[in-house]
Amino acid sequence: MLAHWFLAAIHLLAFALGFWAVLTRGTALRRLAAGAGEVRSVLVADNLWGISAVILLVTGGVRAFGGYEKGTDYYLHQPLFHLKMTLFVLILLLEVAPMVTLIRWRIALGRGMAIDTGRTQLFARISHIEALLVLLIVVAATGMARGVTFG
Repeated sequence: MLAHWFLAAIHLLAFALGFWAVLTRGTALRRLAAGAGEVRSVLVADNLWGISAVILLVTGGVRAFGGYEKGTDYYLHQPLFHLKMTLFVLILLLEVAPMVTLIRWRIALGRGMAIDTGRTQLFARISHIEALLVLLIVVAATGMARGVTFG
């Protein structure tokens, strides 16, 4: 019982961290585009966003498919679980361009080179959309936890 509780708590805390991190990254990118921000702020928030994603994947996978919670069969037949996974995949697809660019920034900065900040406004917008999708995942999760079904 304690393991179930611990996994659920870590999973929920990772949602909170992820929401905060991606929202903060978007705001830091917007400031950077306006000439008032620092690259370091963007990269720190991005690191936390990545850490939260890994924690969500691990704890979510263990909870859904590791014999915890309601069991694999429940999740595979729960429409809100499919919605959560669809939203998560959408976040991953949206994240490809910012992730690749921020990796390039890290490499360039490590080599003492300039970075291309030309798409910071776009990446700020993407980050804020991802934050909204995280909230929608939490809404779907609360319905799933209460056994909400459709039909």
